[in-house]
Amino acid sequence: MDTVAHSRKHASRGNGGGGSGTSSSGGGGATTTGGSGLTVPAGADFGSTTVPSPSSGSSLGPLRSKAGSLSISSSSSSTMPTLTLSAWQYWSRLTDLRQMDMQSALDQMKTLLSTRPHVVYKTSYYRKQTKNHWARDDPAFLFLQGIFLIVSAVAYSVAFRISVAGSISFLLYTVVWNWLGMGIALSTVCREIANRQLVGQQTATSTSHVRQQVEWLYAFDIHCNSFFPVFVVLYGAQFFLLPLVLGEGFIPLLLANSLYAVALSWYWYITHLGYRSLPFLGNTEVFLFPIAAIALVFVGSLIGYPLGLGFNAARVMARFYFM
Repeated sequence: MDTVAHSRKHASRGNGGGGSGTSSSGGGGATTTGGSGLTVPAGADFGSTTVPSPSSGSSLGPLRSKAGSLSISSSSSSTMPTLTLSAWQYWSRLTDLRQMDMQSALDQMKTLLSTRPHVVYKTSYYRKQTKNHWARDDPAFLFLQGIFLIVSAVAYSVAFRISVAGSISFLLYTVVWNWLGMGIALSTVCREIANRQLVGQQTATSTSHVRQQVEWLYAFDIHCNSFFPVFVVLYGAQFFLLPLVLGEGFIPLLLANSLYAVALSWYWYITHLGYRSLPFLGNTEVFLFPIAAIALVFVGSLIGYPLGLGFNAARVMARFYFM
């Protein structure tokens, strides 16, 4: 009996002075490891390793993951801090020019007109990694595009010599309907198509990932990017070609319809690039389908000209807005 008592006393002294001993608090609520005093809640989940409860009868063992070192990981991206950008925050920044980076917006506009327009969407990826949202938080691009549209509307009003009331009407139609109204409608429709039909099957059915969706503000960003080439072609280049495109005959028809076909096709190509840049979407080629319809109408207008079925898109729009 003395020998057994001596052995137990010796063992308790070894555990009390060593660095790898363990002790448990009353009630099994926490486990203390080593001499450092680190207290670990029982049942805590450290990545792939769960700290056992003292009452379970199992030994604590080293707190190591499969990789051999202590690791704390998240099983879902939902645990990362979410810095969402609301539409109200975005629009409210339009009133503060000091928060806008005009040079960056101009650089993006030049890139959209280059042979590598997809580069614009790389900034969206970086934004997602740092701020957890895809959409722009700088309204400078939107602000400059609005200014350009107002200037072009005034220039067209002067060129067609319409009244002040007509000029205001054309300005509102250009900004409110052609740009914002159609943009909101197209952004909403394209976003619904992407979220309902194009989200990757693996992402949609996975239980270990939060289902990702296209943000509405990002969809509107895509519209603004896509509209800029339309503005350059139909509001800029066409303005200087008005004497030619408004003429009668096959050549004015060919030139005018070519401008409209290029501008609208460019719009849908940039739209396609915007949705293709999202890694959780698939089959984004559907946004290229309207280009086929545009090409069909363009060819039909040329073939139908000798039969009296052709139309000059520039003349049609001029009658609609100014006559």
